[in-house]
Amino acid sequence: MKKILFTLAAALTVICGCSQKSEPLKALIITGQNNHNWKVSHIAIKQILENSGLFTVDIAVSPPEKGDMSAFKPTFKDYKVIILDYNGDPWPDETNNAFLDYINSGGGLVVYHAADNTFRDWKEFNRIIGFGGWGNRDETDGPYIYMKDNQVFYDSTTPGPGGSHGRQHEFTLNCGDPSHPITKGLPPKWRHAQDELYDRMRGPGKVASALYWAHSPADNGTGRDEIPYCTIDYGKARIFHTTLGHAGASLEDNTAMQCTGFQVLLLRGAEWAATGKVTQPVPADFPTETAVTYRKNYKPEN
Repeated sequence: MKKILFTLAAALTVICGCSQKSEPLKALIITGQNNHNWKVSHIAIKQILENSGLFTVDIAVSPPEKGDMSAFKPTFKDYKVIILDYNGDPWPDETNNAFLDYINSGGGLVVYHAADNTFRDWKEFNRIIGFGGWGNRDETDGPYIYMKDNQVFYDSTTPGPGGSHGRQHEFTLNCGDPSHPITKGLPPKWRHAQDELYDRMRGPGKVASALYWAHSPADNGTGRDEIPYCTIDYGKARIFHTTLGHAGASLEDNTAMQCTGFQVLLLRGAEWAATGKVTQPVPADFPTETAVTYRKNYKPEN
């Protein structure tokens, strides 16, 4: 009798075209210390992820700078993807080890903006994020990593500090890997809202895919092609790194994070990091090569 009922239920599902909706992916945002406005950025990230319907989001807020970090022990293993919005004091050894266990077991990671400024002295972390800046980084921390002749270039001969950017401005993103699940179907070029374009980034890691690159003008940067969106090659882990998304003064005044392109890439990068694939269609409101578009309420169009 049970078998008959199960078969009937399955048949009705096919006839009605009904299917069970996938459970949302569990995401954890790590935040609480930053030289950027983390009180805005982590809420914006949470809204972008949850408003998509793809994620449920928890937040781990660290103690303040120079506070007691001994009890800061997020349970990384409970999540499909970790979003780092953190630039601050070292974590306890137990937390470091739990993070490494999560990454080495094939966990998903999103490195967001100034999270690549942190933990200069933690060598394995810098291999995981691929490259970073500031924090007194220099040539001992790895080569400059940027694009040259449409290829990722590792400059291990030029000395100098790691991490800088010109004044905030709009710029064009150029696709470096149109076949990757994150970028597949997206325009080869699109206009990003006013933001910081990080340059002179250094590190010991390996870029697996330069998803999008942008030219840093000589009079407002390096004169090189920098890499704002990439994935990192590190064992079984899926690591999506974006240097974009400088937080504004408030959720309402938050130009870079309100850019539709930024939000779509964050969503696609987070889903890929969590699952290894991207199920999201290309949205109709995505920016064009010449025009920025915005989602000021952090919600996709219906």
